[in-house]
Amino acid sequence: MKPARDVNITWRPISLLFKNEPPEDSDYFGPSNFTHNLLRVMESVKASAATSEQGNDDVFKLYWEMGSRIHHDGSRDFTATDVLETVGLETSHAAAFDDESWDDAIRSGMDDGLSLVGTDVGTPIIAMNRSGGTRAGYFGPVINKVPELDKGLAMWDGLVAMMEVDSFFELKRTRAGGLDFGNRPT
Repeated sequence: MKPARDVNITWRPISLLFKNEPPEDSDYFGPSNFTHNLLRVMESVKASAATSEQGNDDVFKLYWEMGSRIHHDGSRDFTATDVLETVGLETSHAAAFDDESWDDAIRSGMDDGLSLVGTDVGTPIIAMNRSGGTRAGYFGPVINKVPELDKGLAMWDGLVAMMEVDSFFELKRTRAGGLDFGNRPT
């Protein structure tokens, strides 16, 4: 088995509220609005982390905890302050939750990703610099269960290889089975 890949990740937002524009009276609006507001908090953390040695690590910690609460715990019954305290970040970032001034940063991040893949996709979007130096992206991978490490690394290597082919656009099959988030990360 090969060792894990040396990959530096820069977390960028995609707001399902902006992307899907659900009507305010729909069942989808509340969850989309809540996660959109969490993205504002992430952008606040990212802005302060950009000038520190922590860099993107703080954004990852926040993203991981928020995702664990939503997907593993099945909860949206938490505040930004709760999450920030849990991961050891300044709770002052919680003020961004209701601050529309962060929406431009969210929209800019979305526009950057969508410019690489088009608008008829969802999330996640993965972007990287190809071997020739050009930047490219794709939607996916969409999985319903985290694979074992060796299979996950093989999948990653395949995705990186496909990124090198300009004419590659889509690889898809019908979904089978429900989501399995596994045990809550610690």
